[in-house]
Amino acid sequence: MSWLDDADDLEDDFEDYDESSVRSRPNPKANRPRTKRRPAHEDAQIGRVLGVDRGRYSVLLDEDGDDERTITAARARELRRTPIVTGDRARVVGDTTGEQGTLGRIVGIVDRTSLLRRSADDTDQVERVIVANADQMLIVVAAADPEPRERLVDRYLVAALDAGIRPLLVVTKTDLADPSSFLGHFDGLDLEVFTSARDVMPTERIGAALVGHSTVFVGHSGVGKSTLVNALVPTAGRATGHVNQVTGRGRHTSSSTVSLRYRSALGSGWVIDTPGVRSFGLGHVDPANILAAFTELAAIAENCPRGCTHLADAPDCALIEAADAGELGETGRARLDSLQRLLQTFADKPEPHGTGR
Repeated sequence: MSWLDDADDLEDDFEDYDESSVRSRPNPKANRPRTKRRPAHEDAQIGRVLGVDRGRYSVLLDEDGDDERTITAARARELRRTPIVTGDRARVVGDTTGEQGTLGRIVGIVDRTSLLRRSADDTDQVERVIVANADQMLIVVAAADPEPRERLVDRYLVAALDAGIRPLLVVTKTDLADPSSFLGHFDGLDLEVFTSARDVMPTERIGAALVGHSTVFVGHSGVGKSTLVNALVPTAGRATGHVNQVTGRGRHTSSSTVSLRYRSALGSGWVIDTPGVRSFGLGHVDPANILAAFTELAAIAENCPRGCTHLADAPDCALIEAADAGELGETGRARLDSLQRLLQTFADKPEPHGTGR
């Protein structure tokens, strides 16, 4: 048999051969269809996020239960674009014993009841989430050293009203200056005010307002916020600082936001201490939320023309017409002045770059 005969036989064999004759080794990973479905984590426990430190979260589990414990947890990969902040109610799986060296995993966040935010400045539309699920904001200012800043307090109030959070005000260092003139700026607001001297701090009155609430403390550096927190929560150990006599500015002492439990004979609550800030951007605020906080004025404002700013120069504003007609009374007039001041604070924001306005 010649080599030509062998070639003919080989060609005949290939005529009976096709791709189905090839045996391939199965690869389950390569052949598995891709899916966006994630585990349900039905066994996840719900805990309170107490603080964040370099990508690790302190989470309180079984709050007020027989097995209350604080664990350390990391963020699950699928939450890498989801901000997790102090006050969040987190769904946690993995090792939740809380023993030293263990690490749980946060796989979800329960719907928030409130969200306190600020922006870097008024033109920045990127919001910075400060705390979640707070229902009160305690604004701390000093009567002197440093001097109180009415505009900064106005910004705190706007942020609180935008978030649906009840504001409270504490004026410290009243032994150094009379705060009456400063407090007159806020006449007409439903704002509970506490005053405090260096040696006389109304911790019982303030503490009574904290019971049953989650209260975020905010204030300019150097006003005595950390001192107040330590007086209310003796185990807090928050660092305190002093005011620079040359610049008049306080030194930042609290470097992170943390939740601390307040306890008293009347009950318990949560104190959320935040770092001192010198500015509070309002780039994220919806001005409609400010008006909504003045319920009796909001009802009158329904008769305003579309797009009414409710400011003093607004044409055909129903609020101004009611005030001019004496229908608001002295208290209502003061409330309108407060509303217009807060709306003016928002209106004074510089336009974002590139708007052409």
